[in-house]
Amino acid sequence: MPHRTLDELIENFSLFDDWEDRYAYLIEIGRALPPMPDDFKNEGNEVKGCVSKVWLTHEKDSQGHFHFMADSNADITRGLVAITLSAYDGKTADEIAGVDIESVFAKMGFNEHLTENRRNGFFAMVEKVKGLSQ
Repeated sequence: MPHRTLDELIENFSLFDDWEDRYAYLIEIGRALPPMPDDFKNEGNEVKGCVSKVWLTHEKDSQGHFHFMADSNADITRGLVAITLSAYDGKTADEIAGVDIESVFAKMGFNEHLTENRRNGFFAMVEKVKGLSQ
């Protein structure tokens, strides 16, 4: 399933006036993620710094594009996983380094409305992606 672009996600989040609706949308995009096979849900793929369980792995194709697979055991976190994949999946190392994820996070309104633990978990996923792509 192709990921939504960051611009599509930013636009979609802006359509909701109510944060309950934004959380519902975040859960919806998380549920649309294909499930990660259990074989990949291991300690080596676990993202440290997340309160919920999050697993993230990748492969690099012959053109230097990184393809990420990730999952979580929590609904809202799974939505944040979907946003992370939308930001970075299919990109080269230089493209990954060029993503201004702080700006994206702010445009979606998450700075004001996500708990510090979820914010920290999201950025732990981002750091893992950046580490894997170097």
